[in-house]
This record gives sequence, C-alpha cells and structure tokens, in this order.
Amino acid sequence: MESLRLPDVATLPDLSTEERAAVLDQLFEPCIPLHTLSVNHLRETSFKSYADLVGSIGLQLTALARSSSASDTEWLQDILAAHPRLGQGKVESTQSRSEQAQLNVGGESSDQSLAELNLLYEQTFPGLRYVVYVNGRSRTAIIDDMKTRIDRQDPMAERHAAIEAMCDIAIDRARKASGGDASR
Repeated sequence: MESLRLPDVATLPDLSTEERAAVLDQLFEPCIPLHTLSVNHLRETSFKSYADLVGSIGLQLTALARSSSASDTEWLQDILAAHPRLGQGKVESTQSRSEQAQLNVGGESSDQSLAELNLLYEQTFPGLRYVVYVNGRSRTAIIDDMKTRIDRQDPMAERHAAIEAMCDIAIDRARKASGGDASR
C-alpha cells in the first residue's frame, strides 16, 4: 500500500480545518463525529509526535466511553462504526482494505463465518462494531479473538478494546506515513 505523507506534527496548529480533518482521516477513518471531537484539538494542542497525538485522541475517546451521557455513548459508537467490518466485501478505505488483505484468504465458508460473527457481535453489543488491529494476524486468529470478545459479554470492555485497536491502527498508519517512525 502506498501511504500518504503526514505533515510535520509541529505544523498541525497552522493547518486549515480541512487539512487537520484529512490528517485525522489518514490516521483513523473518515468520520465527521471524530472531526467534531478532535479537529480543534489539533489546532489548540502541541504534540511532540504522532504517537502523542494518537494518545491524546485516545484519551478523548476514553472520556466518551466513561461518560454516563447517552449522547456521548452514541457519539463514540458513531466514531467506532467508521471502521469497516472485517471481511466486508466492499471496503471504502484504501488503508483498511490493505490492512485487511490477508483476511481475504480462506474461501467462502470463512467469509460466511466472519459475516455471521460480525452479526453476532453487533447483536451482542448493540451500536458497536468489532474493531481490531489485524497486524498481520491470520483470519483464524482474528475469528478466535472475536469469539473471545463476544463471550466476554462486557460492553464497556468492548468500547475500550475498540478504542485501543483504533489507536494501535492509527499509530501504525503514522509510522508507515512517517517513514517508519511515529515518534516524529
């Protein structure tokens, strides 16, 4: 996958709103609710690295997860739902498509298994989408992880696991777009 270059993290406060939103889109997924939450944060906060930026966004997402407000829960769920379902036939995001590429091996029965598990996950955790940092793991390993998380039956733990996965994905994307170093 050809990754886009990220601007120097020190220049983020000087970028336009649209350019800061594009940085968020590159690190996470295109998502208006994430823009609403974090675009101004990128203007108002100085970061030493993209890893620091991702950690800061993770704290914003965790605050939403811990909130007792139904609107905050819905807001977080909208952000988490920006990630495509694993094994979904059509994935809009070039980065997600590339990251999920090794999951596309395994035949029709594996596709059906992932589709069924996505459905079961979303029935078990209404409003949530299964998000995981694939990181080269096999389809079997991902399916096992999904089953474990479904069996856990803990919506709050799932919100936190999804946030952690989103941040791990974002740091990996920053590393790739920064020539292998997300600490810049």
